Amino acid sequence: MADDQGWGDVGYNGHPVLKTPQLDALAAAGLRFDRFYAAAPVCSPTRGSVLTGRHPNRFGCFSWGHSLRPQEVTLAEALKAAGYATGHFGKWHLGSVRPGSPVNPGASGFDRWLSAENFYDNDPILSREGKAVSLKGESSMIAADAALEFIGDQVKARKPFLAVVWFGSPHAPHRASAEDRAAYAGEGDKADFYGEIAGLDRAVGKLRKELGTLGVRDDTLFWYCSDNGGLPGLGVTGGRAAKASIYEGGLRVPAVLEWPARIPKPRSTSAVASTSDLFPTILELTGVPKPANSPPLDGVSLVPLIDGKAEARSRPLGFWNFPVGGISSPSDQWMAELLEAQKKGDAIPHPERLRLDAAEIKVRHPEDSFGGHAAWLDWPWKLHRIQGKKGEVKVELYRLSDDPQEANDLAASEPARARDLKSALETWLGSVAHSLNGADYR
Repeated sequence: MADDQGWGDVGYNGHPVLKTPQLDALAAAGLRFDRFYAAAPVCSPTRGSVLTGRHPNRFGCFSWGHSLRPQEVTLAEALKAAGYATGHFGKWHLGSVRPGSPVNPGASGFDRWLSAENFYDNDPILSREGKAVSLKGESSMIAADAALEFIGDQVKARKPFLAVVWFGSPHAPHRASAEDRAAYAGEGDKADFYGEIAGLDRAVGKLRKELGTLGVRDDTLFWYCSDNGGLPGLGVTGGRAAKASIYEGGLRVPAVLEWPARIPKPRSTSAVASTSDLFPTILELTGVPKPANSPPLDGVSLVPLIDGKAEARSRPLGFWNFPVGGISSPSDQWMAELLEAQKKGDAIPHPERLRLDAAEIKVRHPEDSFGGHAAWLDWPWKLHRIQGKKGEVKVELYRLSDDPQEANDLAASEPARARDLKSALETWLGSVAHSLNGADYR
């Protein structure tokens, strides 16, 4: 997973400047999704959706810096229980990477991890199973190399594996390697942004190549995407607006699934799919049953799509940008402090960063009033429900097949359709609020 890479920030989607030969090769070999959505318009919530198959508001991960709840069953936990080795490498941003946290990668089902609190740059300080370590190298390649070491160990042991590789690029501030920046020297302020994507692209190429060297590429499902839409003023988005918005530009992201043994011929699909779909899809493909007393999932299995037996999503897709701000978690600063404390043998500084209270549900939210901006995507229709601070609700309706920029509001001319979609959206929002209040853990 990339960090802040927009739908058009790849060569294969027609970027006029950026060169991404490795991602282009991936797209030319696998199943390319032309209408793939992040579950949320910012990073932490989308990452939570990947691990749970659920909309992140169900477990209170409203915005960047918010955490998982330990009560959630993650993809790593489900596969680990079925005998898979599990590893996380790169950006975490779902709680903490400190030892003893209930929401660090280890507590969330990962056997091995080399992880950052948030986005990270070249020569980072990362957490290796809770111990701060200072590393040298280009940021994306550090994550790829750590993942390949883990994968190589599992191949030798003949053990199936889940490797989650979450790059810190191209999140701001952009600090490309000198080599990658030089390749875009004529692009002014965008040189470092493009350079970070070039580094990420090279890391993806190494991952694919080494899977072949290890002899497991044909039987490995390789799934690539971004965590939210493109950056305003820098990225190329897939529609109206950009990161932080649930208009198309904030949610539509590049995505490719490669699996030579199961997808022998490359193809593209215009079917709607989401980051929430990874969880149920991977469970079905691996034959791992859903957890006992499984809570509501918002993702659907894409196995019929993968096998060419379906070309449409089996149910609509909901979004809800809840009006709560992010939580600052500057990885560079926090990891430097942790490294220094560990060198001195001191107690871990700022114990509040452990998120020891992550399991607590401290606020009860209304289940019949839904603040913020929500949307319901029932292709080709997308309805927006925008609730103001005083409870007033505005509705917008767009037909995306004719209006991908969401410029022509049809709510007034399609009142029956708008009413039906609004009703369906509010039913879903009520279900999400019910989960948010802890109903799924009883």
